[in-house]
Formats: sequence, structure tokens, C-alpha cells
Amino acid sequence: MQFKLFAAALLLCGCTNQAAPNSATETTTTAAQQQSTPMMAATTEAPAAATSETPGAMKATPGAPAALEPLPGVDAPALTQVTKAHFKTTKGDLYIDIYPQAGPNAAKQFTELIKMGFYDNTPVFRIVPGFVAQFGVNSKPGMKEWKEKNFKDDPSLFRLTPGTLAFAKAGPDTNSTQVFINYGDNSQLSSNGGFTAFAKITKGYELTTKFKAVGDPSMGLDQEALWSNTDGYLKKLADKPDMIIKAEIVK
Repeated sequence: MQFKLFAAALLLCGCTNQAAPNSATETTTTAAQQQSTPMMAATTEAPAAATSETPGAMKATPGAPAALEPLPGVDAPALTQVTKAHFKTTKGDLYIDIYPQAGPNAAKQFTELIKMGFYDNTPVFRIVPGFVAQFGVNSKPGMKEWKEKNFKDDPSLFRLTPGTLAFAKAGPDTNSTQVFINYGDNSQLSSNGGFTAFAKITKGYELTTKFKAVGDPSMGLDQEALWSNTDGYLKKLADKPDMIIKAEIVK
């Protein structure tokens, strides 16, 4: 547990490679390259296996229901609205349900980024086994500018269980493009860091647990280099990360 707390103390968007501090607070490397990273949750439970439901189905997965689970004592809204997304990755197809009522600002930004192709041909650049997989850096013109398009935090109403998605951030209201997939139950990040679960993988979650860990064990690939020249940096790597090939909203 101590190693995991050290290895994943932060979800820093756009930070340089360095060991993450053993701290519950978020830090940055440089003001210009600040990005966010969720702190490692204390739990070490194994991710739940996914079922083989049909795309878009809202079926339960053992230990990880398809719908989001409210945090204890929270008056969470009923999730009657859903936007469906399909991510084609180098490990296979992921089907994701996005819930606007769970995180209106996050759902809007994520949907817009998908529609504009922001996540196409981008790396899953940070893997911390048992904790998170992180993606969301694109240095192409018209895409890189979104790094600074922050949106306000949504209330944290739902648990960060295996397969849920939340935006990475470096502090209050610094969400922009980077998103992490939870491998364990990281629900304490909701209260300790204000991270908001706004979506969940409904099919293909087990594929995400096979994403290749590359770069620094705690921080993954050099995010500053990725933001500077994503394609050029990736071409120089001997050990290639898994990629999001195509992301789209499913009608």
C-alpha cells in the first residue's frame, strides 16, 4: 500500500516525469505545464471483471454495476439521461455511458472533445495497476489549445468504482482534457480531491486492465513532451503505449 500511495499520489495533467510525492495534495512541476492527477486511493481491491453485454446495454457487471453508484449519504439524482460513446483502442473496443446528470460540466466537455476528435490517435500514457489508467493529451493544432480550457468542478455524488471515469485535475476547477479510468474503488478521491465520476465503461472494461504500463512507474510518460509534440515523442519511444485509435459518440 505504501508503494501505491507513493506511486500515484497525483494525477498531474501535463507534468514532467518524476516520482509522485507521498502526499494527499496535488502538486505541479511548472506553472506552464500543470495538469492533474488523482491521488492513490488506499484500497487495493482487484478490478471487477466485465460481462459481455451488448453495446449500450445497461447490465450489471459483478462488483461493478453499469450505472453509477451514489456515495453514502449523498442525495444523488436519478440517472435518466445517457450519452453513449465507443472507443476503439489497440486492446479492443470500449463502450462508455456518459451521464450528464452525474457531472454536467464533465459530461459536456468529454462529449465535445469526443465529437471534435480530440482523443483520436492519442496514447493511454499513464497506467498504475490497481489504481488508474490515464489519457487525454493531444498536441495537434486546434487540439492543444483545449489544455487551457478549464471547466468548473461538478459536485462529487457517485463512487469512483472500477470502470468509472473522472477528469484529472491539478486543483479546484482545473479540469480540461485528461481523464482517468478507475481500476480499484477510489471513492475517497471524491471527498478528498473532489474528483467526479461522470461516466462508466459498460463493455470492454477488462480490456483496459491490459493496457501496457510505460514510462515512469508512478507518472507514466513525460506529459510535457506529449503536450509539446505527441506524435514526435511517441515515435522516439522504444516501448510504445496503447493507443485510443478512434473515439465517437454513438447515435
